Amino acid sequence: MAPPDATWTPVWLLDVDGVINATKPGWGAAPCQATAYADGAGWRMRWAPALIDRIRALIDAEAVEVRWCTTWCPWAGQLEDMWRLPQLERAFREPINGPAAAVAKLAAARQVLAEGRRLIWTDDQEVPTCGPLYDELTADGRGLLIRPSSRRGLQPEDMSKIETFCKQHAEEATAQ
Repeated sequence: MAPPDATWTPVWLLDVDGVINATKPGWGAAPCQATAYADGAGWRMRWAPALIDRIRALIDAEAVEVRWCTTWCPWAGQLEDMWRLPQLERAFREPINGPAAAVAKLAAARQVLAEGRRLIWTDDQEVPTCGPLYDELTADGRGLLIRPSSRRGLQPEDMSKIETFCKQHAEEATAQ
């Protein structure tokens, strides 16, 4: 059997604040802290090292294509350095916030599906949890949407869902 091609690799739209950067990330160990800068201001970042390790492992295994989908997109290079992640694609490049960010994030999710790709979207504010938009983005099992608690961010059970989703789609692609 041939290995899965890139079109079978899910695209993970990854937010930062409330997803990786969380007040109380937990994970059974003390969080790491650092300062990141945007628009000339410093912002305190707190994250669970084990979360970053699991994200990095999925990237290294080529199980997922991660794209930043965050108001941090214009400054994501420093986050990649801080977390020792490779340079990742950005869903958008211009500095945006508020309603414009919400519109851009939804457009990015729809674009992934329009590309014929599987979608993983993690965002503590913009990911729908039910209703017509949720149904649209998850139709036919093509989307996994996770809206973590802003205070806790992604948790081990969220990462397990993401890993299972990636594995499931890799197995489907290999079987074809």
